Amino acid sequence: MAAETLKSGTGAGGAAAVRRLLLDNGALTALIVLVIAMSALSGDFLTTDNLLNVGVQAAVTAILAFGVTFVIVSAGIDLSVGSVAALSATVLAWSATQHGVPVVLAVVLAVATGIAAGLVNGFLIAYGKLPPFIATLAMLSVARGLSLVISEGSPIAFPDSVSHLGDTLGGWLPVPVLVMVVMGLIAAFVLGRTYIGRSMYAIGGNEEAARLSGLRVKKQKLAIYALSGVFAAAAGVVLASRLSSAQPQAADGYELDAIAAVVIGGASLAGGTGKASGTLIGALILAVLRNGLNLLSVSAFWQQVVIGVVIALAVLLDTVRRKAGATPMAAGTGSGGGKGRQAATYGLAAVVTVAIVGATSFLHGGNSSSANPKVGLALSTLNNPFFVQIQSGAKAEAKKLGVDLTVTDAQNDASQQANQLQNFTSSGLDSIIVNPVDSDAASNSVKAADKAKIPVIAVDRGVNKATVDALVASDNVAGGELAAKTVAEKLGGTGKIVILQGQAGTSAARERAEGFAKGLKAYPGIQVLAQQPADFDRTKGLDVMSNLLQAHPDVQGVIAANDEMALGAIKALGSKAGKSVQVVGFDGTPDGLTAVKNGTLYASVAQQPSQLGRIAVDNALKALQGKKVEKTVKVPVKVVTKENVAGFSG
Repeated sequence: MAAETLKSGTGAGGAAAVRRLLLDNGALTALIVLVIAMSALSGDFLTTDNLLNVGVQAAVTAILAFGVTFVIVSAGIDLSVGSVAALSATVLAWSATQHGVPVVLAVVLAVATGIAAGLVNGFLIAYGKLPPFIATLAMLSVARGLSLVISEGSPIAFPDSVSHLGDTLGGWLPVPVLVMVVMGLIAAFVLGRTYIGRSMYAIGGNEEAARLSGLRVKKQKLAIYALSGVFAAAAGVVLASRLSSAQPQAADGYELDAIAAVVIGGASLAGGTGKASGTLIGALILAVLRNGLNLLSVSAFWQQVVIGVVIALAVLLDTVRRKAGATPMAAGTGSGGGKGRQAATYGLAAVVTVAIVGATSFLHGGNSSSANPKVGLALSTLNNPFFVQIQSGAKAEAKKLGVDLTVTDAQNDASQQANQLQNFTSSGLDSIIVNPVDSDAASNSVKAADKAKIPVIAVDRGVNKATVDALVASDNVAGGELAAKTVAEKLGGTGKIVILQGQAGTSAARERAEGFAKGLKAYPGIQVLAQQPADFDRTKGLDVMSNLLQAHPDVQGVIAANDEMALGAIKALGSKAGKSVQVVGFDGTPDGLTAVKNGTLYASVAQQPSQLGRIAVDNALKALQGKKVEKTVKVPVKVVTKENVAGFSG
C-alpha cells in the first residue's frame, strides 16, 4: 500500500508523500539512518554478536521506558523508575540470599516493592495533589536510600536461579532480549486493548473532560503509576541478573534514558499520544548510538554531547511533524486499514534497511585490520583525577609500544561498563584492560571475553568469579592502614578525628574503609567522632565536612578516602587545615600533591596511578603475545608528605 502511494505521486506529489512518510515515522527513520551510518563507518557493527549486544543493551532501558510510557501518555512523569528498579532488585537478593526466602516468593516481593512505590507515587499525585515531578523526585531519593540501607552500601549476590535471566538460550539468544519483547507486547496490549489503556489517553488528552465523562481519574492514576512500578521492578531484576548482583547504585540516571526513549519514540510530554512500538524504537536508537560510538572509539565525553543532541533533535522533529499536520494515532484507536499501513511501513523500512546495509557491507569486505595491536581500556570513571592519570599513563605506554588504545568511561555505572566490555569483545579487540566499577558486576563480561580468547588485565580493582590474566593494583586495604597510621602518629597517638568515606557500593570505598579500621585498632587513643560518605567528590567533601564541623568543632584530624574529598575538607576547615587539624588524603593526585606542598594537606597515600596505567598496557601486550605475566602485579603505595613530595612522581 505504501508502494502504491509512492507510485501514484509524481514530482512534488511524490516528494510530499515521502516527506509525510518520514514525518509520520520520524523515530523509525532515525533508527534506519543510524543503522546504515554505523554499518558504513564500522565493519564491526553489522555482526550477529554485536547486534545481539545492541538488543541486550537496550533491554533494561526499554523495559523501564514501557512503564514510563503509561505515565507520559497520561500527561505525567516518573523520575523514580531507576531507583525503584535498584530497590526491587536489592529486595529480591536480600530476601533470597540473606534470609532464606524461596526465590519465587522473593521475586514476588520484588514486584510488590515496585507496585508499592508506584502506588505511593500515584497516591501523592492523585490524592495529595503533588505535581508528578515533585512526588516522583521524592520517591527517587527514598527508594535509592532504602536500597543503600538494606544492602548496607554493598552489592548482594543474586540467586543463581534468577541470574539465568542474564544468560542466553541455545548459547546465542540473550534472555534479556526475550524479556524486553514480552514486556513490550504486554505494554502494547495494555495501551491498545484495555480499559486502563484508553483511560491513559483520555486523561492525557484532557483530564477534566475525562473526569466529567465519568472516568475515575484518581483511581486510574493509582493504577498507572503502579504499572510503572511493575515494569521498573522487572527492569531491576533483568539488570541485576546481568551483573550477577544487586547493586545499590544500579540504574542511577536511567530514568532520564527511559524518558528520552519515550520522547524519541514519538510520545508527547503534554500527554495523549505515544505507543509501545515507538518507545522500543527510541530505546534501540539510544543503544545503537552508544554501541556505535564505542566501536568508533569516540571520546566518552563527546558521546554524552552526541546523545544530548539526538534527544534535542528528536523533540524538534516531533514539533516539526505536528506543525506539518502529521497525526500519530494513539495505540488501539486506528482503523484496521491504518494498522495495515503501519505494518506495511515497518515492512518497507526493514527491506530498505537490509538492502542498503547489505550494500554498505562491501565497504568492509577487504582486510581492515590494523598492523598495530588493538587494546581496549574500560575505566570506571574519568570524572576523577586518579583515573585520568591511569588513562594518561596507559596512553603514554601505548604510544611507546605501538598499541592502538581505545578508552571508555563507565561514569561509575556497572551496567554501562558491562555494555562497553561487550562492545570490546564483539569488535574483536586483541586485549582488554578493565578497571571495574564493581568487582562482582564485571564478572559476566570478563567471562565472555575469556570465552572469546581475549586476554583481560584488571587494573586497580580485581574481578570476582572470573579469570583475568593479571591484576595490576596497589593494595587499598594496606593504603588505608597507612593513612590511619599517618594521622594517628601525627596526632601523637591521641586525638579526635572524622572519616570521609567513598561512594557506597564501590570496592575502593569498602577496602579503604576496612584499612582505616584496621590501622586505627593499633591506636586506642584515637577517637572517631563520625564517619560519613562524600562519594569521592570534592564538593560533597566540602559540604559534609562543613556539616561535621558544626557538630564536632573540636576535631583534630581527618582521613579522606581520596584526595578530592580531602581537598573539599580543607576548604571547609579554612585556616585550621594543616595547623590545628591534620588532613590525610588518598591517591596522590596532582592537586593533592600541590596541597601537600602548601602544607594544607598533611599527607596523601599515593598509588602512582600513571604507573598503574603503564604496567597494565605492558602486561596486556605481553599476554597477547603469549608471554608469561604475573597473576598479581603490586604497585606499592607511598605516603607523601611535605618532606618527600618534591621527589615524587605519580
